[in-house]
Amino acid sequence: MNGRGVTQLFLASTLYGTATLAAALDSGALPPAGRRILLTSNHSPTPEITPGLPALPGFAALRTRFDEVLDWNAVIAPQHPSSWAPRPEDVPLWERQLRALWGLGEDRVELIVESLQVPPAQSLCRLFPGAAVEVYADGLMSYGPTRFRLDPQIGMRVRRVLHLDLVPGLEPLLLTEFGVPAEVVPAAAVLKVLAELAELAELAEPATAYEGPRPAADGEGPALLLGQYLSALELMSPAQEEELHVDMVRGAVARGHRDLVFKPHPSAPAAYSRGAEAEAERLGARLTVLDAPVPAETLYQQLRPALVVGCFSTGLLTARALYGIPVARTGTGDVLARLSPYQNSNRIPLTLVDALVPDLATGTPAAGAADAEEPEPAHLSALVTAVGFTMQPKVLAERRADAERYLARSLDDTTRRYFTRRRLTTLGLPGGVPAPLAFLPRSPAVRRVAHRLRRRFGAVPGSRP
Repeated sequence: MNGRGVTQLFLASTLYGTATLAAALDSGALPPAGRRILLTSNHSPTPEITPGLPALPGFAALRTRFDEVLDWNAVIAPQHPSSWAPRPEDVPLWERQLRALWGLGEDRVELIVESLQVPPAQSLCRLFPGAAVEVYADGLMSYGPTRFRLDPQIGMRVRRVLHLDLVPGLEPLLLTEFGVPAEVVPAAAVLKVLAELAELAELAEPATAYEGPRPAADGEGPALLLGQYLSALELMSPAQEEELHVDMVRGAVARGHRDLVFKPHPSAPAAYSRGAEAEAERLGARLTVLDAPVPAETLYQQLRPALVVGCFSTGLLTARALYGIPVARTGTGDVLARLSPYQNSNRIPLTLVDALVPDLATGTPAAGAADAEEPEPAHLSALVTAVGFTMQPKVLAERRADAERYLARSLDDTTRRYFTRRRLTTLGLPGGVPAPLAFLPRSPAVRRVAHRLRRRFGAVPGSRP
């Protein structure tokens, strides 16, 4: 099949996602097409004053895979792409308008999108109701369940989930309720594209180049600290996030690193790095802040870091899986313990990083247990399935028996951190409160007694399931 009469529409909002698309195209993972159009979407709260994807360093290296690059924000202006969705009765009008605007004619349209559960990906799928859909996933959330019960008219059209093999042996749960198979984008293709991106980014944006001492070919680079702007996601307060960065500095220095690089999240305020800078100075270490809007993988190639430190960034597992760089986590357990609501889609990335990446302070390889071994692929898959089911029991209803089996066999002091007793009780799963006592957490009388005890004696052991 030569792809004539087929137009593929690719939707991307990040440089890393666009690199994933480029790697998929280079590796032949996508079918042929007569025309390929990249739709860029700027999800910033203020896209009118925030540079879009085409303005980022290195984008020119990626756009060569596409025949055209179009701005989705301009098409739906003044609506915001993260919130706008077409009214059902307007879909035929929109499709005719877009076919005319983009010169699609009678071409068969294929959609390649990210984050299918929400706009703009879901909006685009509704605007072309006859189009086949491919979903690409570049992060750890693809290993988790679909966030919402998806309209079958969209879910049944998805042919594949394309993803990076960040956790070898682990299959994504995303869209498995529709029987959608997962396919890995080859690592060699990904590394080739990221190398192009790093080279062009450094040429286009010299400020991204690290000015500290460069390691020799067989030498050791700096420790790279990754910020995530978790307070914007309401996963911690700004003060807690700044303290997290300070902990990264302390931990890296305690491991013997004196040359540190901090890469803040592009949207994070400059103030978020000040505590880290002050702590590095106090400890006699050199800290360089690189705030250019480039993927962490660009720095992996430019700096060849000796260690990558983060909370639960996808960048930790790309460093480990694609580049073989040592990694360490900090703050992961604290965020996991207070993550709310339970269904929060960050739960799977937190679980994976906590289970796989050594703790920065203690060096333990998994789950904070001093004698823990890294979980075997089968055990990790069972853990992720159990966590995924407890997050979305309606979406993954067919996985209940798998979750029960895992919890009955493997729930212990190490793995309990990934679940809450309240959630297990609500779902009637092993590890929850036994059925005859299930009324206790909901009893006003019991809550009043616990409240009085807490006021008098402080925290009551076991009072927070």
